[in-house]
Amino acid sequence: MKQPVMDLREFKYPTFALVAVLLFVLMMTFFSSAIMLPMFMQGVLMVTAFKSGLILLPGGIVNGFMAPVSGKLFDKFGPRVLVIPGLVIAVISLWQFTRFDEATSTGFLVAVHIALMIGIALVMMPAQTAGLNQLPSHLHPHGTAILNTLQQVSGAIGTALYISIMSGGQKHYLSGASDAQAPAEIAKGLAAGINNAFWFGVIIAIVALVLGLFLRKGKSPEHEQAAG
Repeated sequence: MKQPVMDLREFKYPTFALVAVLLFVLMMTFFSSAIMLPMFMQGVLMVTAFKSGLILLPGGIVNGFMAPVSGKLFDKFGPRVLVIPGLVIAVISLWQFTRFDEATSTGFLVAVHIALMIGIALVMMPAQTAGLNQLPSHLHPHGTAILNTLQQVSGAIGTALYISIMSGGQKHYLSGASDAQAPAEIAKGLAAGINNAFWFGVIIAIVALVLGLFLRKGKSPEHEQAAG
C-alpha cells in the first residue's frame, strides 16, 4: 500500500515559507521555556512540582483566552499589527527571564510568563493563518501538516539546545565556585546556566522579529484571480 507523501510545493509561496521559518524559530523558544521554567522553579527557587504548575497556570489560561481575541483582531487589522508587537513582547519577556536568580519573586515570574504567553498568542494564530491563506485550497491540508510537523521538530531541537547551553553554563559556574558541592552553589550554578539558555532564546526571538517585519497578508491564487 502506497504511503501518503507530504507535498512540499507550499514552499513556493513566499508568505507560507516565511511563516514556516518564523514559527520554527519561535516554537524553539516556546517549548524550551516550558521545560526550563519548571527546572528553574524547582532547582533554584526550591518550590514543589505542584506549585510550579500553579505558577505557570495563569499564563496558560491567558494564552487560551487570547487565541480567539487575536483571531478577531487578525480579521480586522491583518497579521503585521499583531505579529510584530507580539514578537516585541516575546523578546522583552525572554530578556526578563535572563535576570532570574534565587531571589526572584513568584509574582514577578508569573507576570513575565503571562507576558510571554500574550506575545506568543499574538503571533501563532495570525502567522499561521496568513501563511495558509496564500496557499491554494487543495494545498491547505499539506500546509497544515507541514506547520504542525515543524513545530514539533523545532520544539525537540530547541529543548536540546537549551539544555546543552544550560548544562554548559552551570558547569562553567561551578568550575569557579569555592565549594561546587554546596546546595547554594548548585542552585546558583543552575540559575546561571538557565540565564545563558534564555539569552540564546532572546537571540532566537530577535531573529523571529526580523522575519516578522517581512510578513504580509497572503492571498491564495483563487482570491487573486477573483479580484482580477
